[in-house]
Amino acid sequence: MEDLPKIAGTAPVKHEAEAGKTYAWCTCGLSDKQPFCNGAHRDSGMTNLKVTEEESKDVWLCTCKQTKNPPYCDGSHKAL
Repeated sequence: MEDLPKIAGTAPVKHEAEAGKTYAWCTCGLSDKQPFCNGAHRDSGMTNLKVTEEESKDVWLCTCKQTKNPPYCDGSHKAL
């Protein structure tokens, strides 16, 4: 198995989150539905990260998987 997490992108993705709705953020970088999980992590030992926003708002989700504040972008992609 390749080293995980895989860098899936080098820029964050803007997401219009809805209050009370739960989203599954991809932690492994293997999903073809970035930045969201599609189950590609199965058999990798990794899991997704489920997030529920308390209010509707725009958020910037990490695609490089190097953030120290998952699932939100913290600028880590700038060092890649």
